[in-house]
Amino acid sequence: MMIAIEKTSNQAEDQTWQTGSWETFLAVSQQPTYQKVKAYYFRGAYQFVIGVGANHGDINAVIFLLLSFYCTIRNLPHKAYVNTSYRKEGIRECQPDLSYYFLERGSPLPRGSSLVNLNEYAPPDLVIEIADSSLADDLGMKRLLYEEMQVGEYWVVDVQTMKIIAFRILDSLGSIRIAESSVIAGLQLSFLEEALRRSSELDNSQLGAWFMEQIKENN
Repeated sequence: MMIAIEKTSNQAEDQTWQTGSWETFLAVSQQPTYQKVKAYYFRGAYQFVIGVGANHGDINAVIFLLLSFYCTIRNLPHKAYVNTSYRKEGIRECQPDLSYYFLERGSPLPRGSSLVNLNEYAPPDLVIEIADSSLADDLGMKRLLYEEMQVGEYWVVDVQTMKIIAFRILDSLGSIRIAESSVIAGLQLSFLEEALRRSSELDNSQLGAWFMEQIKENN
């Protein structure tokens, strides 16, 4: 059985989804090779993402760092989840690089190692995918997946250009491009993009110090 695997950044881009039933997807995902990889299922097709490169891991960590600082300084209650799997049985599954819930208190999700059951819990307010070699797929199939999942907002971070392509998800299952977050009050995406560009020259502590100073100056 052919499995669709995301290429690393030094390989040719080929983001292919393999056609198959939900039962086939579950059977393949239970094989030892695929039990600890990112898994996606949508509209009768599935994809497994095996491993990521250094660029992907670096930018994923930087985005998490920046959003943590921003929400802390602005006193925005939130919970962040890294590589957490969300499942609507028989319909769709995803494992975004980052996902966020913005809330007043407590965690919106259960404790434990089980996948998040979207029949019992609300989808995240914000989902983020880091695109190194996967930009077309993240803007295409995965955007449609997150529209139907009804997340609040979806970002694709393009590692090659240090740009953030962001969408507000509509109740009508569509989405519209945005330049300012609709779920993180006052956050201009251009501000994050500037920080991303600086991340190539600064270590994380230097970048965090610069970023926090900018937030305080603009409070």
